[in-house]
Amino acid sequence: MANSAVLVAGIKSRLRAQGLTYKDLAQRLHISEPTVKRDLSRGQFTLQRLDRICDALGVDIGDLLQPVAGGPMTELSEAQEEALVANPRLLLVTYLVVNNWKLVEITNTFRLDQNDLVNLLLKLDKLRIIDFRPPARVQKLTARNFTWRKDGPVHAYFMRRVIPEFFDAKFDAAGDEFRFVGGMLSPASMLRMRAALRRVADEFDSLAQQDARLPLEERDGCSAILALRAWEFSEFSSLRRVPKAKRGR
Repeated sequence: MANSAVLVAGIKSRLRAQGLTYKDLAQRLHISEPTVKRDLSRGQFTLQRLDRICDALGVDIGDLLQPVAGGPMTELSEAQEEALVANPRLLLVTYLVVNNWKLVEITNTFRLDQNDLVNLLLKLDKLRIIDFRPPARVQKLTARNFTWRKDGPVHAYFMRRVIPEFFDAKFDAAGDEFRFVGGMLSPASMLRMRAALRRVADEFDSLAQQDARLPLEERDGCSAILALRAWEFSEFSSLRRVPKAKRGR
């Protein structure tokens, strides 16, 4: 196989391993998707373009010649999550790295000097959440559609610490939105709503990936909670003459 073909194969395997599309790569390179497709189909791109592709994927050129070990993680293990919630600074750096912060942006924004950050990155490398090669090469081992474990340590931490703080607000700033709706839906309609929420979550993730190329000062931390469940307020339920039977029983 020609050297160019080996590099193209390596780029494609890294894209698959990180859950990225040609469109995602094009956005990171600030070029059109057809240009990316043409370059990878022909195997003809400049060394400068190859360097930019490596930066976009968080790898060295040598990495493209090595097979990818396993696929990207869509969920951490119980032990990995426990390690994160036990160390808030480790959880912070994980959040920042997953959201494409540059290392210099982290040290400039938070009370972490370079040694602090390197030590935290080494811990994340040991946990196999990232692949860290000092001094500054970081490759995420999480997939683009990465989520926390249901009812796992991070979920419990969010419910106990993050959610109460999140909702302790008026939601009246520019860009804020808060809606609480309730109604009577059939099982089929519940499934449609669940699909709609998943589409919104995918759109959020796509926009976050797209905006990752913008300077840090043009982006703000943003969170959204999307939830749906068959539920009745306990104050209402307590007034029922006969407790409502759960569906399916």
